[in-house]
Amino acid sequence: MMNVPFYSLDYVNRTLGDALRESFSDVLDSKWFIRGSRCAAFEEAFAAYCGKKACVGVGNGLDALTLMLKASILLGRMATGDEVIVPANTFVATVFAVRAAELVPVLVEPNPETCVLNASKLAEACSAKTRAILVVHLYGRLADMPAICEFAKAHHLLVFEDAAQSHGASSSERSGGDPYGSVLQMTNDANAKSAAAAYSFYPTKNLGAMGDGGAVVTDDQELAQVVRSLGNYGSVEKYVNKYVGVNSRLDEVQAAVLLAKLPHLDSWNRRRQEIAARYCAEIKNPLVRVTPVPEKNKSHVWHVFPVFCEARDDLQLFLKDRGVETLIHYPIPPHLQEAFDGALSRGELRHGPLPIAEELARTELSIPMGPAMTDEQVTYVIESINAFA
Repeated sequence: MMNVPFYSLDYVNRTLGDALRESFSDVLDSKWFIRGSRCAAFEEAFAAYCGKKACVGVGNGLDALTLMLKASILLGRMATGDEVIVPANTFVATVFAVRAAELVPVLVEPNPETCVLNASKLAEACSAKTRAILVVHLYGRLADMPAICEFAKAHHLLVFEDAAQSHGASSSERSGGDPYGSVLQMTNDANAKSAAAAYSFYPTKNLGAMGDGGAVVTDDQELAQVVRSLGNYGSVEKYVNKYVGVNSRLDEVQAAVLLAKLPHLDSWNRRRQEIAARYCAEIKNPLVRVTPVPEKNKSHVWHVFPVFCEARDDLQLFLKDRGVETLIHYPIPPHLQEAFDGALSRGELRHGPLPIAEELARTELSIPMGPAMTDEQVTYVIESINAFA
């Protein structure tokens, strides 16, 4: 029997140990811990990596989502009470952010094969109050952005992205010295100029800090400036508060860690893609469904590799007995969370029947994935899943 952890943080930290220790030491010696040179350097580097003009570091991914929506309201591009279309099978933070911005989430079924927002469902979800679409690139798999942006342009909607699980994903393959692609797809419409992507740097993300952290990435400098102000108590300069803001800033230690890790992100993602390719090709158990092989010219980064099984709990126990660690993402969809009891009747949430989202929640199991995995471990996971009966 072989022990296969779900994800190994130790591998990443061990690989970059000297660089990380040097980063800590530099921050300690600088005596500057909030919004200093390392945060500025990371913001510049990550904006360039994403091929965008601006990056604003914030305290975490939820704040990144919330602040980019609130900034759009303050800029007059949306108003409180407007509706935002959100995939129904996302992590609950996506929906929390919409509510925190005093907007109304409209939950839409995902594509059952790819598990991301189904563009064909957008028309039936729209109402006179709909002002934006918040796309989620769940599991590191890109949603159909061309179709979504085409719909948004035709209906004068804003487009935002929850990229918390898709660091480095792009609509075309990355290679060597080619310019970096970006998750972010602007609609080139005057009514969509506030488009932005929100990232989380939670430690287990493809690009993770050693604590909480997040960022908003955009081509819209005006939006970026409002997000920056909102995260710094709403101030535009010290003791001058233009907005009712919050304290949400990427600290120097986390920025230094991210700077040390960023040059390795593409190689780590390539290893994830190699593992995913094997899973897609070699898992052959009629009781277990895998998501389809990615479309050509789509660079998915596989933050999570999900499989689906009607006997999900039995499969998880079977794999545990064989030493294979798994997790479930996410067992309770947002609309069934206690936090939203009564939200539908109060007009704080809108959705119809969501059988696909509920089925995915009932059957999903995430299997080991990460750059630390050896070929032998990948083979063992595949053999173990194929042995399940």
